[in-house]
Amino acid sequence: MEIDPAKVSAKEVYKTMIRAIAPRPIAWVSTVSPTGATNLAPFSYFNGVCSDPAVLSFSVVNKPDGSPKDTVRNIVANEQFVVNVVPFFMANPMAQTAADLPYEESEIDLANLTTIDSVRVSPPRIDGSPIHFECRLFQLIKVGDGPTGANLILGKIELIHVHDAAIDESGRIDPELIDLVGRMGGRDYCRTSDRFSIG
Repeated sequence: MEIDPAKVSAKEVYKTMIRAIAPRPIAWVSTVSPTGATNLAPFSYFNGVCSDPAVLSFSVVNKPDGSPKDTVRNIVANEQFVVNVVPFFMANPMAQTAADLPYEESEIDLANLTTIDSVRVSPPRIDGSPIHFECRLFQLIKVGDGPTGANLILGKIELIHVHDAAIDESGRIDPELIDLVGRMGGRDYCRTSDRFSIG
């Protein structure tokens, strides 16, 4: 089978991509509005970019009406955000925060989550997440327009928090201890607890 993105709908391309590019890590991004309202949303087009400067990336597709999502609005306004990773035991609250709420209505409250103050940025960290990346906007790249367009966010990592319980005896992050979830196609997810080594 061959799929030509120019000859099928954007929806069909999307469905193909999310099933073919898998598993995908999840950036659980917390932001604040100009008035101080908190926002939290998961994004599975997420990855590291560079270690010097320390930069990560995630992509946010526009709303069905073509406008930017609340996460993008907040980052454009104050250039700060926190990426929280998602352990298995927090998968359901994470899914809850994907809800399309009115602007400045908090998904953190909706999912009954507890927050921790950040050190270098104003958005809070999510209690229970074993790793947090405090970030400032490095670059925003608009990719396309309208409802099928997206915003690629590059964030300069200002500070990384790693929970002590996530560290093994060698002083490194242990994948078994953090037990993260990844996104597959459709409604499916996976866990990092099933791994193998090569070499």
